[in-house]
Amino acid sequence: MSDSEMSEFASIVERIERGEVPMKSIERELICPICKELFTQPLILPCQHSVCHRCVKDLLLPNHEDSFSTDAGSEGSNPGSPRSRVPSPSTERLDRLVRSGSVSSPGWRRSSVTPRITTFPCPGCQHDIDLGERGISMLFRNFTLESIVERYRQAARAAVAIMCSVCKPPQHEATKSCMDCRTSYCNECFKLNHPWGTPRAQHEYVGPTTNFRPKVLMCPEHEMEKVNMYCEVCRRPVCHLCKLGGSHANHRVTSMSSAYKILKEKLAKSIHYLISKEDQVRTQISDLEVMINHTEENGQLAERRANEHFERLFETLQERRTEMLRCVEQARTLRVDRLRAQVDEYQGMLENSGLVGYAQEVLKETDQSCFVQTAKLLHIRIQKATESLKTFQASATPSFEEFVLDTSKEEILLKELSFGGVPDPPVIDLSRCRVYNEGLIHWRVSEDSLPTDHHVLEFRRVCEDEDDEEAHWRATECVYGSNTVVSDLALDCRYAFRVKSFRNSVCSPYSPEVTFHTPPAPVFGFLFNEKCGFSAERLTLSKRRDSVESVAGLSFLLSAERVQTGSYICLDYIIGDTGISQGRHYWAFRVDPDSYMVKVGVASDCKLSEWFHNPRDSSSPRYDHDSGHDSGSEDACFEVSQPFTLLTVGMGRLFIPKASLGAGDAGRVLPAPHRIGVLLDYEAGRVFFYDADSMRCVYERAVDCSGTMFPAFGLLGGGSVHLEEFLTAKRLSYM
Repeated sequence: MSDSEMSEFASIVERIERGEVPMKSIERELICPICKELFTQPLILPCQHSVCHRCVKDLLLPNHEDSFSTDAGSEGSNPGSPRSRVPSPSTERLDRLVRSGSVSSPGWRRSSVTPRITTFPCPGCQHDIDLGERGISMLFRNFTLESIVERYRQAARAAVAIMCSVCKPPQHEATKSCMDCRTSYCNECFKLNHPWGTPRAQHEYVGPTTNFRPKVLMCPEHEMEKVNMYCEVCRRPVCHLCKLGGSHANHRVTSMSSAYKILKEKLAKSIHYLISKEDQVRTQISDLEVMINHTEENGQLAERRANEHFERLFETLQERRTEMLRCVEQARTLRVDRLRAQVDEYQGMLENSGLVGYAQEVLKETDQSCFVQTAKLLHIRIQKATESLKTFQASATPSFEEFVLDTSKEEILLKELSFGGVPDPPVIDLSRCRVYNEGLIHWRVSEDSLPTDHHVLEFRRVCEDEDDEEAHWRATECVYGSNTVVSDLALDCRYAFRVKSFRNSVCSPYSPEVTFHTPPAPVFGFLFNEKCGFSAERLTLSKRRDSVESVAGLSFLLSAERVQTGSYICLDYIIGDTGISQGRHYWAFRVDPDSYMVKVGVASDCKLSEWFHNPRDSSSPRYDHDSGHDSGSEDACFEVSQPFTLLTVGMGRLFIPKASLGAGDAGRVLPAPHRIGVLLDYEAGRVFFYDADSMRCVYERAVDCSGTMFPAFGLLGGGSVHLEEFLTAKRLSYM
């Protein structure tokens, strides 16, 4: 730091030490996150957050009387203090307490308590805190925080003086507090109790206070030892016994003075940075206040719009209700009228009433012409009444089934309306995605996210020309799972992908964009060939023939025992079940990082015949021109185009052939890619090896493509090769 920065740093330290920080402004930092009151006897948790001692006791022993000795005069010991009425932890919080022990004593002592529950969630960060068998006794009291709280309390009650604890009534105001006697004195009483020439004269005294803390911090695990070191792993003070044979024996520790200097300097620098950014903080506070105002306004606007929407719904429902009730009333009146008319008609069929009575009177007519004139119409009416009697049918139905509404679908829609909560944005899972000329994209949502209905994946081609149609975002159809396939991707291009979730009509923000590079050639799908050169004794093939593993069995040991000199242990070769005779083709695979040695590449059918019929010499490490070993043979023949090219991968590394780099071995050994891609250009006679994740070419070489070329793999010792799942799935779909 410069001289000016050093002087400013020193002034900040002095201000902190003199206590010139306004106490009222730091009140929020002095509140316990459990009881929401000022800290009383705060304890430091392993996660570095602090909580009141009584609150921890209430979490671990909810109905247990706390007999921990409190300091004289502290508010925690006052039964009338609000602090003494700590609320019990919620049931939800207690449900998270999973570990339990046994209580060895009803009182709390540093060496005897083993709480029944020793794990609880930190109220600040929600991480589970495991106190182990020692329970609370393993925690340090935060004396620094305790002193700051006491200074805050004194500043809050500055008008109330601390009285001398020794004076007889009337008591005088205290002027000093002895940290050894843990008592406050006036001047006269202090002189009487600390005479010159006595050991008491050497006691440490401070200004009047009610907070008496120990002069030396003792180790909670070794109670007779002072802490004199700082564990950088656990971030807590320890004693020398903790380092020698305790729980911190293998941890990195530093001296307390060094930790004090470093942490104090870091803290002061951080404070200096915050002070220097005061204008920026004030600007951001102003921006936040503007956002608060906008939030209030937008919230009120949303309330008005919601009321309007529901009012319209209520009006529509009321209109339909009125219309339906009117139709029901009309139908009821019409049907009742018809039925009553039918009742009247049937009443007329009774004797001496209605139609029958009238007919009986007509029969009394003796004048023939008059009788015929009246009887004709009467006979027609009686015939109709007779027919209706034989085929009785009501003139109207009493059922109103046509007016019964099925509103179950509408009720479901109304219940599924989402008014609050936006789903969390999903995250694209890079480890499971595969992008070739088709892309298999996986994503995941957080466990605590709101449930979703479907997802929409969007993708675009990354190119410099933003006006290109391919550069615009394109969306897939609704996806109801956690993955989808994108087709018709261009070769050797970069594509960006993003996805969002939907919950009813509410959608989440987009996931972070991820970019994939498509391979420079069409995908070549194949499986391992179990019939050509495959050694079942030393190679294990999966049922799907998409993975092969080298196993060092008994035959391997017997062959090694017969060889007394030299190193002619054979490589076990396996090839793909499909050959290449034209075009450009790309495939990818994964070599297990624990593999000892795996050779990957291409080989022609003639070379494969030579390997499989004379395996001993051809598989010698000194024979392969491209073996990756320092045999020197590959240097002499590097410029010669061979009918095979194999690259060596093993022990987490990839070996570039020595001659391809010129003089020196710099850059010859590279970290093995997680996924390896191979591109064969048959017409050009070249093979390329890629880091399949970044599509970066790590090596290329000419190859003699005079025959049919096959993907080839050679394994020595323990190792395994796994073909890409997306490639093998396509291959298996045609079988």
